[in-house]
Amino acid sequence: MTKSELIAELVVANPHLTAKDVELIVSTVFNEITAALSRGDRVELRGFGAFTVKHRNARTGRNPRTGSAVAVDEKSVPFFKAGKELRERVNTGGKPVAKRAARGA
Repeated sequence: MTKSELIAELVVANPHLTAKDVELIVSTVFNEITAALSRGDRVELRGFGAFTVKHRNARTGRNPRTGSAVAVDEKSVPFFKAGKELRERVNTGGKPVAKRAARGA
């Protein structure tokens, strides 16, 4: 799904909002996630997953074509870990998973 497809789906699901409003909302959410990751913060969306930044140290890599050594600079990369509910829904074909009753007295 692309960003424009997401906006179109949300417009259909929320007829009281204009397409321009939905586009602003989606862009704002993405911009805030990006800004938080840029600051080094963790972004957690309960039931969906968590976005974090992982730091990769500098290393010596290999050019796959020639086999020669290549210096790879250190870098930070965004990382997403899916939440339990998202994993379960993906594994059940998108159907919501029934919550189990809490065990107790």
